[in-house]
Amino acid sequence: MGGTMRAAMLAAIAMVLGAGAAHAGAFGIREQSTQAQGLAFAGAAAGSGGLSSIFWNPATITMNPGFVSEQNFTFIGLSSTIRPDLGTNPGFARLGGSGDIGQGAVVPAGATSYQINDRLWLGLSTGAPFGLVTKPRQVWAGEVYGRSSRIFSLAINPVIGFKVNEWLSLAAGPNIEYFRLTLRQALPIPGIQPTVYPSSFVKGESWGVGFTAGATLTPRDGTVLGIGYRSSVHHDIDGSIGVPLPNLAPLAGQVRAKLNTPDKLSVGLTQALSPVARVNLGFEWDNWSRLGTVGIVSKTLGVPVNNLPLNYKDGYTYSIGAEYDAAPNLTLRTGFAYETSPIDFTNRSVRLPDGNRYDVSVGASYRWSQQLTLNVAYSHFFLNRSRLLAGLGRDYNVGNIAFAGVVDSSADIVSVGFRYVFGAPPPAAPAPLVRKY
Repeated sequence: MGGTMRAAMLAAIAMVLGAGAAHAGAFGIREQSTQAQGLAFAGAAAGSGGLSSIFWNPATITMNPGFVSEQNFTFIGLSSTIRPDLGTNPGFARLGGSGDIGQGAVVPAGATSYQINDRLWLGLSTGAPFGLVTKPRQVWAGEVYGRSSRIFSLAINPVIGFKVNEWLSLAAGPNIEYFRLTLRQALPIPGIQPTVYPSSFVKGESWGVGFTAGATLTPRDGTVLGIGYRSSVHHDIDGSIGVPLPNLAPLAGQVRAKLNTPDKLSVGLTQALSPVARVNLGFEWDNWSRLGTVGIVSKTLGVPVNNLPLNYKDGYTYSIGAEYDAAPNLTLRTGFAYETSPIDFTNRSVRLPDGNRYDVSVGASYRWSQQLTLNVAYSHFFLNRSRLLAGLGRDYNVGNIAFAGVVDSSADIVSVGFRYVFGAPPPAAPAPLVRKY
């Protein structure tokens, strides 16, 4: 196949892939702390999530004396089905619904801190701030808009925290992030039946760097107010597009794209009601609207071959939680959260048919010894029934093939973790030397 013809065919494939692969919004992962999950993440920016709270607010590191490590492992069980509705192209409606597109995944996250003296802390947070795994049936009514979606990320966040005085702490650090995606969908080819359409793909990866910063205020004993910020990370994604062609070698080519992940602002409040009871409040703003429209550029042609309409709205989360020390070594907690999704009918796709959600959570911590604490949490997400529409006149349009769907979704999340304290806290820093002249 000649170079010019090959490049032209790849450009055509990219146009199809781009329209269907526009689901890159609302793929954030909040499950970074077992302890915070039991509170529906209320007060996470004020330290309610233990050391792992540094994901939301790095300044909470100063609330953890000594040498401490926390590790969390969360299973996210998503259940979601898409049923074709009136308005779907008749030739595709007969292929039926998606089946359960949810794919279970385990998300690890961890944090470690070391107190240098009574003023200075060093720490490291690791986790996956973004991710997605959805996979409908291979042949279904919406196959030209999605057959599988995978997004993987890894963030490494060193932190330095400084306790200015008894009521104010500050912290900041770089956020080094890896991002990878693989999206597949059916490629409609004239003259063949939809049941045997080949799967086209787009995939790519990138490293990027941002930062985190935050502060905690403790105006009085029993009250903590925290505010934290995670910056956007710019990714120059290098990738490829392609499709297996019948009786020919697979067709593939190199592409690039620029993507800015959303920045996050978190505010948390923890208020002690008694020596054994506390209430927590939380608010999070995720700037998904900054994604806008992302261009896919062919490296072969050197020109844009499509635009990904990631025209999402901002996301907001409101949470409240309470915890009670039922015994010297046992703490019980519960929480409720409401999240307004950046995805609605105007931008919903089959890859992530998201919507507003309600989160009910419970959790507990058991102090096994002076060094070891075990954590567990469970959450159930209720999502409103939603609708989606793709085709002519919509952001998602492949060959003017109309697809209308009704979505039913829910999620169950189970998390376990532990906290381990190594040795005793370090001694206080020596008093400053005073010179007399």
